[in-house]
Amino acid sequence: MKPEHKEIMKARRRNIRLTVSYDGTAYNGFQRQNPPQVAVQNVLEEKLAAVCGDSVELAASGRTDSGVHAMGQVVNFFTDGTIPLDRLPRAVNSILPPDIVVLDAAEADRDFSARHSAKSKIYIYRILQGYIPDPFERNYSWNIHKELDTESMKECLRMIEGTHDFSAFRAAGGPPVSPVRTIYEASLEKKGRIVELKFFANGFLYHMVRNLVGTLVNVGMGRTSVQRFGEIMASLDRNQAGATAPAQGLYLYKVNY
Repeated sequence: MKPEHKEIMKARRRNIRLTVSYDGTAYNGFQRQNPPQVAVQNVLEEKLAAVCGDSVELAASGRTDSGVHAMGQVVNFFTDGTIPLDRLPRAVNSILPPDIVVLDAAEADRDFSARHSAKSKIYIYRILQGYIPDPFERNYSWNIHKELDTESMKECLRMIEGTHDFSAFRAAGGPPVSPVRTIYEASLEKKGRIVELKFFANGFLYHMVRNLVGTLVNVGMGRTSVQRFGEIMASLDRNQAGATAPAQGLYLYKVNY
């Protein structure tokens, strides 16, 4: 929510928490944008205002980038609206576009913040292997035109588990926060032609997952050795890591509180 409106919003009677799923293809990220740009937040706030009968300003667990998807984004907002919780998802979904869906609604404590109360997050990244594209995957995975060495990629994933300084995978332009993060689980699963990478951590730096994936794909393609991956990580130098993986393969899977 806008900082200058925080006290006005918090004076309202209800703090409502929503879990939201969206296809990010058509949107300029989650965070509210000025016209003519349209973000997921713009659409959600407009439709929630119509349902609740007052202005809505959302706080979100994170700001997904343009083209990034979410299976379990969490937001909260303050309202004086009286709509029952069990009716809210159906009411707002009836007027939302089909690429944004409210999965559930719950009353939250006054001090709950979708952003600041989050304890951990899970992101998934999907890669399509092979020279033949899949038209149904073009907006939902990164097509790599060869078979990846997934065993080497798994070795690198084991390296990043635990608490480390992830400066080598941090993009410029993010907030000035500590680069140290704890990854509880980093795994790879093959599902036919799809390679699915899972990252479960207490937090992520700006573009951290996509930069990790870009570097892991270099390993999978034989361009970077497992040993070199470890050296890149230890260097704390973003310039030594791989390119940022495309947005369309990334999904915010779950936020834990």
